[in-house]
Amino acid sequence: MTITNNSWDALIQREKEKEYLNDLDWALAREYKTKKIYPPKEQIFEALKKTPKENVKVVILGQDPYHGEGQAHGMAFSVNHGVKIPPSLRNMYKELENEYQVPFSRDGNLEDWAKDGVLLLNPILTVEEGRPLSHEKLGWQRFTDEIIDELEKQDQPIVYLLWGSRARQKKERIHNPNHLVLESPHPSPLSASRGFFGNGHFRKANEFLEAHGVQPVNWTRSTLK
Repeated sequence: MTITNNSWDALIQREKEKEYLNDLDWALAREYKTKKIYPPKEQIFEALKKTPKENVKVVILGQDPYHGEGQAHGMAFSVNHGVKIPPSLRNMYKELENEYQVPFSRDGNLEDWAKDGVLLLNPILTVEEGRPLSHEKLGWQRFTDEIIDELEKQDQPIVYLLWGSRARQKKERIHNPNHLVLESPHPSPLSASRGFFGNGHFRKANEFLEAHGVQPVNWTRSTLK
């Protein structure tokens, strides 16, 4: 299983000693050998690689990776450079424009957010092509529960953005008084109009961070020339 070469490696090594993660590793080896699985194997832990735990300011929880060719690269809601922006991410951009009243131009790669302290975490880290939630029973949720538990040991201010029922399942693990939980429906076209639009989460997250002496996230940075 891939390592991150940062502060998440201790958790990964600890979990590798447990039977469930060894079972998951064997199952994944079969899946990658016989099917099209996303993201590429070397990018499964990309969110952890890009955002070491001591740098985490905001956690955005997704569901599982995009299941189309060339989209997923290991960070929730993010796609590779040059890939068409998916509907949920487009709705996130619409909400940002509404909150900040500033039109901005960017592609769908959110690596700059990740480097700014936003952990873009899918509770399920892999998926079979064309089959959303196909890896729901492999054991990833137990591993990502451990990630949340590890973050809950951190004293720095952290904001959790829980959008949709899958993300909200993690709420019971969040108990640190230094952390803030914001909940709303998912940004997908099926639910965005039922409470995602107008939730104000990007501004509220930054207001919380600033109130606790932490540099806010530059959500509206342009990535297009």
